[in-house]
Amino acid sequence: MKNSINEKSANVAFISVTEMIALLKRIGTEQFIAGLVEYLEQDYRQWEAFDKSPRFAAHSPEGVIELMPTGNDTLFGFKYVNGHPKNTLSGLQTVTAFGVLSDVATGYPLLLSEMTILTALRTAATSAMMAKYLAPKNASTLAMIGCGAQSEFQVIAFSSLLGIKTVRLYDINAQAIEKCRNNLADKGLNIIVCASANEVVQGADIITTCTADKKNATILTSDMVSDGVHVNAIGGDCPGKTELAADLLNRADVFIEYEPQTRIEGDIQQLPANSPITEMYHVIRGEKPGRTSDQQLTIFDGVGFAVEDYSALRFVYDLVKKQGNCAQLELLANPENPRNLFGLTV
Repeated sequence: MKNSINEKSANVAFISVTEMIALLKRIGTEQFIAGLVEYLEQDYRQWEAFDKSPRFAAHSPEGVIELMPTGNDTLFGFKYVNGHPKNTLSGLQTVTAFGVLSDVATGYPLLLSEMTILTALRTAATSAMMAKYLAPKNASTLAMIGCGAQSEFQVIAFSSLLGIKTVRLYDINAQAIEKCRNNLADKGLNIIVCASANEVVQGADIITTCTADKKNATILTSDMVSDGVHVNAIGGDCPGKTELAADLLNRADVFIEYEPQTRIEGDIQQLPANSPITEMYHVIRGEKPGRTSDQQLTIFDGVGFAVEDYSALRFVYDLVKKQGNCAQLELLANPENPRNLFGLTV
């Protein structure tokens, strides 16, 4: 059922996977990511306005199920998301998600949305946004280590927003590389398939690590990465899951989203609790420097934070409000007399 959106209605706007794909096709992936970056920057500049905490995480040997909440005095949002690396062996997604955006004044939910696709888009948008402040000028070559579900979104974001022309691909799974190359074949990029992590980083201005195994891995060592490179490390996102060697982190200027969460989940979990970092909201607001020289080695230790999901939900909600109609869910009880809830049942 589709109806015009009424913020006082007991129905809740609903974006299914089908609706999200249709929305993405109408707007275009590049334009969607660019619009999302604008919303992300708006919200990062209002950092203190948000209630913030590390996400709630229920860990098991197979993976993790998480809740990621945040809000300000106007809107509240949360995301349910899982991470189960072995799911692909049985034909399931590694990551699935959905999210809710609510009106703080009434407590009523405004939007229920799929976020499996939206999380991939917001992660790519976040990576590209951070790179605007941290990557070398005129960067043209991206090394992509890990060619899973996130990889194409990352490449499109860096290509459209930072002008990347050459993409070097590596994954331990040759089928994943081929999938990624085929999906990017019509994007006008020079795509180079590499046989190892050592090979893929050669000549790269930006290195993205996006691997899925829930373990303390060392995807990049210090000797593999030259001065002047920007590392976009987004695969290490829970306790016991890392991608970068500690000596590489110690050599670089490290930038993060939210320190209380990244100290637990990011690659910097390997380092002392007082190791130097910079939270990116300071850089986006111009309070602290990002990249300061051509020789500077920068690392964005990205774990994904709730404010980014809030931005994504807010962006989608504004898009569907503009189009004037949206699928609706009868999610809320709506008795004529608000005190007579029981009357609905008789």
